[in-house]
Amino acid sequence: MKTIYIVEDETGIRDALQLLLSFENYEVRSFSTIEAFNSRNQSENPDIFILDVMMPDGLGTDVCNRLKQDPATSEIPVMIMSAHAKNAEVKKSCNADIFVSKPFDIDDVIQKIEDLTQKN
Repeated sequence: MKTIYIVEDETGIRDALQLLLSFENYEVRSFSTIEAFNSRNQSENPDIFILDVMMPDGLGTDVCNRLKQDPATSEIPVMIMSAHAKNAEVKKSCNADIFVSKPFDIDDVIQKIEDLTQKN
């Protein structure tokens, strides 16, 4: 079973993603703040990270950069989501594997996750 870590402050989006992805046989761990994400057990890594850009305690793009610079997580795909930032802005500020604009189509997101996790 593949594992997904979600960093998303909006409860509705976080809960919906967690529920829908669990129906797709993913193990999902979610974090409502960057601080909670940074406090996770870092000896375990997921198959993909899903990060919101605008978090109450920082930017998902900064988290993405840290993940991509860390040898333990640099090869793990990162999906960045945002209702405000644009794809070009995100590409300039971090090296995410894919950008998804909110609101999103859940089937499209699931397909993108499957495509990214098949590479690993």
